[in-house]
Amino acid sequence: MTEVQQFFSSYPIFRFDEFRAAHSARAGRSPATTATVLKQAVKSGRLVNLRRGLYATVPPGGSAAVADLDPFVLACRLAPDATLAYRSALEFWGRSVSTSRQVFYYAARRARPFRFGGRVFVPVLMRPPTRALADLASGILTEDRRGLPVRVTSLERTLVDVLDVPRNGGTWPEIWRSLASIPALDLDFVVLYAIRLGSALTAARVGFFLEQHRDALGVDERFLNALRRHAPRQPLYLDGRRERGRLVPGWNLVVPEGWPGLPLSRE
Repeated sequence: MTEVQQFFSSYPIFRFDEFRAAHSARAGRSPATTATVLKQAVKSGRLVNLRRGLYATVPPGGSAAVADLDPFVLACRLAPDATLAYRSALEFWGRSVSTSRQVFYYAARRARPFRFGGRVFVPVLMRPPTRALADLASGILTEDRRGLPVRVTSLERTLVDVLDVPRNGGTWPEIWRSLASIPALDLDFVVLYAIRLGSALTAARVGFFLEQHRDALGVDERFLNALRRHAPRQPLYLDGRRERGRLVPGWNLVVPEGWPGLPLSRE
């Protein structure tokens, strides 16, 4: 098996820069030579050009069926720093109660959504307070997915991110049930990260969730107190829209009527 064939067998989805780094490393080949190799592979049916600079390999004797491409692996090849996030991170960790055709990933630069194989890959810019954090400190992990590295937000960061931007997490019932399925959390990280985002509404949402699940997650009062200090001073609505609801004591958070869990006093 040649060097090129070995690469194609090892990387079912890859970017041009990944192949160039491997192809030119030994013999100092030029970018033009590398591009020619890829063009010939596409022409012969060995590769599929998914979009500019992004390729998928076709197994020997196989077909270029896009249904076989792992959406999480694909998402993490759409940018050098692409990181699965929000609802897609919950799905990756097996904690989402539903699936979605949208695949959310963090990217350092603005980009348009990418439609492929019946899915929409949605890039999301990181919030400014978190861009300068090192990977582990910001809750970004590198996991193995079918033999390839995939960057994904940790369950702790995913919980806070989804409560910070719930439109990327599904409906509120889906969000609450998905997050409630998480068996354990690093609560120090959850609280610190939630506060770091600088949103009173997010701090209240996270605090309310932890308070509702304090027994299952072993939430000490000190974690709730830390979040209460950053909760809104005036009542805010859970989903950001004015609607009939009940006020959650201690969080200045108005939740919809019939919300399960703690006893609530009327607004």
